[in-house]
Amino acid sequence: MSQPRVIKKYPNRRLYDTSDSRYITIADIRRLVLDKVDFVVLDQKTQDDITRSILLQVIAEQEHEGEPMMSQDFLSQVIRAYGGTMQSFVGSYLEQSLKLFMAQQQQIRDRMRSMVGMEPFAGVASLAERNLAQWTSLQEQMLQNMLGQGRKAGPTRDDNTGD
Repeated sequence: MSQPRVIKKYPNRRLYDTSDSRYITIADIRRLVLDKVDFVVLDQKTQDDITRSILLQVIAEQEHEGEPMMSQDFLSQVIRAYGGTMQSFVGSYLEQSLKLFMAQQQQIRDRMRSMVGMEPFAGVASLAERNLAQWTSLQEQMLQNMLGQGRKAGPTRDDNTGD
């Protein structure tokens, strides 16, 4: 297994990706997580591993944007769990619950893919495209029929002029 990518956090609060030799943002850290890139964030001055605190910043930013995932009540309960005798149990329980949820979601996607032959959302999009194409074709046929019948049934210029 390769070494994790090293991100250094400088006293000026900037993050530096040593692999790409460039400064990055919290959004870039989020992208690394989504891309499943193994990384570690080190405090440049103390060399302490501060990865968890940076990940918490990513979560805080995500919670601030759009629809939050965690309710205020949930966050309050998590805070109350700190320092208690059940702290390690609660953390482990939440982690295992989320892993189980993600595994179940993957199983559902896999089942849908095996039944339909594609991703569920791709299937819906494909169905919508086919329906739109059929609807467009039907409208064109109706228009052609209406115009075609109008020409056959209606008077022509020559009929009106008496020529």
